[in-house]
Amino acid sequence: DFLCISLVNGFPQLRYNLGDRTITLQTLQKVHANGNTWHSLNAGRVGNEGYLDLDGINVTQKASPGMNALDTHTDFFVGGVSSLNLVNPMATEIEPTGFTGCIREIVINNRELNLTVTDPKGGANIGDCDGTDCGYAVCKNNGTCQVENSGFSCSCPREWTGTTCEQSIYCSQNMCGSHALCIPQPSSFSYTCACTLGWTGKYCNNKIKFYIAKFVGNSYIKYTDPFYGKRDLQYSRLSLNFTTTQTEGLIAWMGKSEDEGNDFLAIGLANGTLKVVINLGERISVPLMHSKYFTCSDGRWHFITVVQNQTCIKAYLDEELILFEDIDPQRKYTALNYGGICYFGGFEIGRKVNIVTTGLFQKEFFGKIKDVVLFQDSKKIQLMKAEGYNIHDGNSGN
Repeated sequence: DFLCISLVNGFPQLRYNLGDRTITLQTLQKVHANGNTWHSLNAGRVGNEGYLDLDGINVTQKASPGMNALDTHTDFFVGGVSSLNLVNPMATEIEPTGFTGCIREIVINNRELNLTVTDPKGGANIGDCDGTDCGYAVCKNNGTCQVENSGFSCSCPREWTGTTCEQSIYCSQNMCGSHALCIPQPSSFSYTCACTLGWTGKYCNNKIKFYIAKFVGNSYIKYTDPFYGKRDLQYSRLSLNFTTTQTEGLIAWMGKSEDEGNDFLAIGLANGTLKVVINLGERISVPLMHSKYFTCSDGRWHFITVVQNQTCIKAYLDEELILFEDIDPQRKYTALNYGGICYFGGFEIGRKVNIVTTGLFQKEFFGKIKDVVLFQDSKKIQLMKAEGYNIHDGNSGN
């Protein structure tokens, strides 16, 4: 399998093969080869339907029956390859040669690559394309860069300050402690402090310990499973206790959450009832809904266990089997490749649950979580030792 973007006689070309045949798309217009015109190129595929867009003019190859997953486990190369024999003979129209020119702002599956000296895995013969201290996007938040004798200066929009317009004016005089992030609140011309795990208070100066994690809507915990490499991913299990009075919220997300192609197992509430969603591959998310409404939003503690036995999913609520389904009798994908990452209550600050989960869940979790156990482990995971923000001590007032 491969996916390749190349230039052929001045025309950008996309070629990809998902295992059965090579599909080729070519733009309708040539690129300017004068060395001072930037072009915007969007290319990719949904299933086996490809698209190629140069400066807003789109070419689409309609899908026909066939393979629809790209199985590649190699490095991602930009501008050239370390060895030409790595290139599939079908990936380019003529013999492959390295690219000469400038490339910036590479975004793959909504994540921008850092094109710096240190971020890539490797490379050779790469120089700075801009040639000035301004470079590309040095000034953040729509600031304007100007080259000076001593380097550069940024002219910042009204609500931003700092040498690269990186700081909100609402946070420039903040009193958040060293265990906090300042979150600007432009509507009130103010800010709030987001406390790292184990700290609380208005300015995050109060140290706390907890065994019950209390989530207040802009909270999350990200736990990295130290035993991930030894897990049998065909037989996954997640159990925990939770309590809430809300009818919507993401309780747990077992998976990387970086793009919609990642495997995951998710537990949450929708319309006051329990919702379990699982994706074992190919972006096919299978939602399973508990039929009884408003059984979980009563402010009482509830015990939930979700078990994945290859493609068979079971969910127990308060020791009662409430969901049981074989989500793929064909057994095409049977392992939950969750990447050793588990989120509780939500995602990183600034990442909204409804966007990250593409509408599967609507809101962050309001409530408490305790007694989280992964797989058949004899010990509960220590939520205190994870990463997170805005978690309160839920031990009091139970």
